[in-house]
Amino acid sequence: MNRIGIDLGRRLGTVDPRIFGQFIEHLGRCIYGGVYEEGSPLSDARGFRRDVLDAARPLRSPILRWPGGNFVSGYHWLDGVGPKEARPRRSELAWYAEESNRFGTDEFIEYCRVLGTEPFICVNMGSGTMDEAQAWVEYCNGTGNTSWANLRRQHGHPEPYRVRYWGLGNEMYGGWQIGSLDAHDYVKRARSFAMVMKRTDPSIELIGCGQNGWSAWDEIVLNGTAAFIDYHSIHLYTGCADHYATVFQSHQAERAVRICAALIERVRHTQHIAHPIHIAFDEWNVWWRKRSHEDRVGGVEERYTLTDALAIATYLNGFIRHCDVVRIANFAQLVNVIAAIFTNRQGLFLQTVYHPLRLYAEHTLPVALDVHVEGETYALSPTQEADGAGWNHHVADLGPFGLLDAVATRDEAGRAVSVAVVNRAHDRDLAAALDLMGGTIAGRVTVSELNGPDVTAVNSFEHPRAVDVRERQVEAGGHRLEYVFPAHSVTVLRFGTV
Repeated sequence: MNRIGIDLGRRLGTVDPRIFGQFIEHLGRCIYGGVYEEGSPLSDARGFRRDVLDAARPLRSPILRWPGGNFVSGYHWLDGVGPKEARPRRSELAWYAEESNRFGTDEFIEYCRVLGTEPFICVNMGSGTMDEAQAWVEYCNGTGNTSWANLRRQHGHPEPYRVRYWGLGNEMYGGWQIGSLDAHDYVKRARSFAMVMKRTDPSIELIGCGQNGWSAWDEIVLNGTAAFIDYHSIHLYTGCADHYATVFQSHQAERAVRICAALIERVRHTQHIAHPIHIAFDEWNVWWRKRSHEDRVGGVEERYTLTDALAIATYLNGFIRHCDVVRIANFAQLVNVIAAIFTNRQGLFLQTVYHPLRLYAEHTLPVALDVHVEGETYALSPTQEADGAGWNHHVADLGPFGLLDAVATRDEAGRAVSVAVVNRAHDRDLAAALDLMGGTIAGRVTVSELNGPDVTAVNSFEHPRAVDVRERQVEAGGHRLEYVFPAHSVTVLRFGTV
């Protein structure tokens, strides 16, 4: 029998709710036809899709990143403020589209307020200037009698927006990015941008543009920007045609975090930097099917399987395990584009990957515990990793991998415990003994199980609940709970302790 050992006294750290952040970009139908659809009977007077808001709220996202993504490197924020009828319609070069600019800064801030989330704005370091970035901060946060603060007031917003989080560009290392830079040139520009943005509002927090956490870019950029930034970003997309490779590739995120955390520790030590620098994993997802040029022009509307949902849960487990350094994470993206929510003009359905996002946001408690899992393992072969793995995130060297992957969290008092277990076996139930040290299970255990008929199952307008969450309760008591975790499932166990 597999064993999951949980000691209520062995805490890893505090789980930051911002790891359940989301991301929206002007790409395909994410904004227009997703979060925002003027004239639709499903939208409110502001143009916000009410059904999308209702679906997004249970995700409890504390932070929402916008406007990109690749889009931001050609975006000039002044195009998207003021009377909508006077806003220019522009060629959008990142995704080969046209941008109406009817959803801009003021609409984004209002959307965040309605959703109950904090705005995270990424500035244009591609075709943009530091003066433009400084003006954006002043437009949003300025309290003085300046032209930019007064422009916001003229647009009907007398109070400052108090946008706390600002990203210094998006993926500036990539040749696909408008205005891409080498690492040393990025450092020079980022330092200039950071200086004028921080002098405009010293209370803001800056996210430096990282790559995958382990690259030469990350090392050079951290060495050059550490004195100015509060977070270093990591972007990672995984997935391939093989079930096991897909679910285990999510552990690449943990490798990225470990290496990046070491780089951060080194630069803080060598440069005597007193303020903390954390990791913002501000783009992550399974994405490999819709990657061609045609797919990108078409809006990369990926359809997700149960396999992908298990991979998403594994990502979340990794963020919880590394809660000491991962303080922000943004799932890419919220609606339609490689997304958890999928719409048409008549309604929406929830993709398979929506459900682990919702379960973890709802059930994760503040204190992460050090969980020890003993049990059956699986070793990846090179053939599996090569089977459609377009991102080449080979992780066989991290294996063999446990078929059961588990995390546990508790409240500060140690009276409530939540255990999330992913059974990544595609064809076998796995029995496990959950051993609790430092307390006993009190009363019934609430079980929330995400599952479907097989790992290839998808949700759709025709079958919106093929993969869904079902809840029940089981009787338990004492220090041990024996439980059979169904094949290809995500299970969250909630119980009290004495």
